[in-house]
Amino acid sequence: MTEILLAIDTATENCSAALQVGDRVYQRVAESPREHSQRLLPFVQELLSEADISLQQLQGLVVGSGPGSFTGVRIAISIAQGLAFSQQLPVYPVNSLQTLAQHAIRSHSGKDGAAHPAIILSSIDARMAEIYYALYENINGIAVPLTEPAVAKPGPELFQQPLAQLQIDQDTVIAGAGTGWDSYHDLLAQSLPGPVNLHPDCRLPEAKDMLSLVQAKQVQAISASELEPLYVRNEVTWKKLPGR
Repeated sequence: MTEILLAIDTATENCSAALQVGDRVYQRVAESPREHSQRLLPFVQELLSEADISLQQLQGLVVGSGPGSFTGVRIAISIAQGLAFSQQLPVYPVNSLQTLAQHAIRSHSGKDGAAHPAIILSSIDARMAEIYYALYENINGIAVPLTEPAVAKPGPELFQQPLAQLQIDQDTVIAGAGTGWDSYHDLLAQSLPGPVNLHPDCRLPEAKDMLSLVQAKQVQAISASELEPLYVRNEVTWKKLPGR
């Protein structure tokens, strides 16, 4: 799959945009939680200018659909819908937790001779003493979901059920990514059966990792009218994916 794809994300403190043209990827990233609406469209224009292409040449739009900041998620969704409707583009919604897991795989695969992170626990601070979270497996360099995104208060028994049913034991090193680890490191670590390999450089999602997930066909295209935010605030229990 080699298309001209634009990816945008404002679901967390990061405002990021990435443009894939063939094998080249251009990106802009800024941690600016109160400036997303001012930064995102200029980022898009800069990327198009750098790659010397126009909006009319885009073949698809990738958007971070959440979970994350309610306001941030809505900004990206609104801009994505506007661009997609104007150019009649298919839209690929990617959840923030899977993007974080892909970020961890990209950033740490093979570093210092270490094995690729096999299991990644992505966690985003959801405020109100809660986290958004999901588990992912590294399969050939791609973050494949083991559980659906959910929200809950971190605690020592949070992952007992899913880890047991997924047969993840105390010998498995789990990589940690996301801002949930900043706020609740000890509670999250205590809830896991074995050691944690925390990746503090993978705190926030980046748009170029969404492109990798789309290229790996982890995401299905939808129309702009079908695009909706992924809030998951009403989810209080974990869900194992079918077949897992």
